[in-house]
Amino acid sequence: MAQKTFTVTAETGIHARPATLLVQTASKFDSDVHLEYKEKKVNLKSIMGVMSLGVGKGAEITITTEGSDEEEALNSLQETLNKEGLAE
Repeated sequence: MAQKTFTVTAETGIHARPATLLVQTASKFDSDVHLEYKEKKVNLKSIMGVMSLGVGKGAEITITTEGSDEEEALNSLQETLNKEGLAE
Protein backbone atom coordinates (compact mmCIF):
# COMPACT_ATOMS: atom_id res chain seq x y z
CA MET A 1 0.00 0.00 0.00
CA ALA A 2 1.23 3.49 -0.88
CA GLN A 3 -0.25 6.66 0.56
CA LYS A 4 0.34 10.40 0.39
CA THR A 5 -1.41 13.45 1.87
CA PHE A 6 -1.87 16.65 -0.11
CA THR A 7 -3.20 20.13 0.61
CA VAL A 8 -5.59 21.46 -2.04
CA THR A 9 -4.31 24.82 -3.36
CA ALA A 10 -6.73 25.45 -6.25
CA GLU A 11 -9.11 28.36 -5.59
CA THR A 12 -12.09 26.29 -6.70
CA GLY A 13 -11.03 23.08 -4.96
CA ILE A 14 -11.54 19.79 -6.78
CA HIS A 15 -14.59 20.54 -8.93
CA ALA A 16 -15.81 18.79 -12.10
CA ARG A 17 -12.87 19.34 -14.49
CA PRO A 18 -10.02 18.46 -12.10
CA ALA A 19 -12.05 15.59 -10.65
CA THR A 20 -12.42 14.19 -14.17
CA LEU A 21 -8.65 14.45 -14.74
CA LEU A 22 -7.94 12.60 -11.49
CA VAL A 23 -10.48 9.86 -12.28
CA GLN A 24 -9.01 9.43 -15.77
CA THR A 25 -5.49 9.17 -14.33
CA ALA A 26 -6.52 6.70 -11.60
CA SER A 27 -8.43 4.57 -14.12
CA LYS A 28 -5.24 3.85 -16.10
CA PHE A 29 -3.95 1.64 -13.28
CA ASP A 30 -4.88 -1.83 -12.03
CA SER A 31 -4.38 -0.85 -8.38
CA ASP A 32 -7.24 0.14 -6.10
CA VAL A 33 -7.11 3.91 -5.69
CA HIS A 34 -8.96 5.79 -2.95
CA LEU A 35 -9.33 9.44 -2.00
CA GLU A 36 -9.98 10.27 1.63
CA TYR A 37 -11.33 13.60 2.90
CA LYS A 38 -12.89 14.33 6.30
CA GLU A 39 -12.88 10.63 7.24
CA LYS A 40 -14.83 9.72 4.07
CA LYS A 41 -13.09 7.40 1.63
CA VAL A 42 -14.20 7.05 -2.00
CA ASN A 43 -12.98 5.17 -5.04
CA LEU A 44 -10.87 7.63 -7.05
CA LYS A 45 -11.98 5.85 -10.23
CA SER A 46 -15.57 7.06 -9.61
CA ILE A 47 -16.42 10.61 -10.69
CA MET A 48 -19.58 10.58 -8.55
CA GLY A 49 -17.61 9.49 -5.50
CA VAL A 50 -15.03 12.24 -5.92
CA MET A 51 -17.66 14.93 -6.56
CA SER A 52 -19.67 13.82 -3.52
CA LEU A 53 -16.81 14.84 -1.22
CA GLY A 54 -17.03 18.55 -2.09
CA VAL A 55 -13.29 19.13 -1.62
CA GLY A 56 -12.51 22.85 -1.30
CA LYS A 57 -9.37 25.00 -1.15
CA GLY A 58 -7.17 24.31 1.86
CA ALA A 59 -8.55 20.79 2.31
CA GLU A 60 -6.25 17.97 3.37
CA ILE A 61 -6.77 14.92 1.16
CA THR A 62 -5.10 11.53 1.28
CA ILE A 63 -4.66 9.33 -1.78
CA THR A 64 -4.11 5.62 -1.14
CA THR A 65 -3.10 3.09 -3.78
CA GLU A 66 -2.92 -0.66 -3.36
CA GLY A 67 -1.98 -3.24 -5.98
CA SER A 68 0.63 -4.29 -8.50
CA ASP A 69 1.29 -0.76 -9.81
CA GLU A 70 0.56 1.24 -6.64
CA GLU A 71 3.75 3.33 -6.66
CA GLU A 72 3.36 4.22 -10.32
CA ALA A 73 -0.30 5.14 -9.76
CA LEU A 74 0.48 7.37 -6.78
CA ASN A 75 3.33 9.11 -8.64
CA SER A 76 1.11 9.71 -11.66
CA LEU A 77 -1.68 11.17 -9.51
CA GLN A 78 0.80 13.42 -7.70
CA GLU A 79 2.09 14.60 -11.07
CA THR A 80 -1.47 15.40 -12.19
CA LEU A 81 -2.23 17.32 -8.98
CA ASN A 82 0.98 19.35 -9.31
CA LYS A 83 0.73 19.96 -13.07
CA GLU A 84 -2.86 21.21 -12.81
CA GLY A 85 -2.05 23.40 -9.77
CA LEU A 86 -4.59 21.53 -7.67
CA ALA A 87 -2.55 20.50 -4.65
CA GLU A 88 0.90 20.24 -3.17
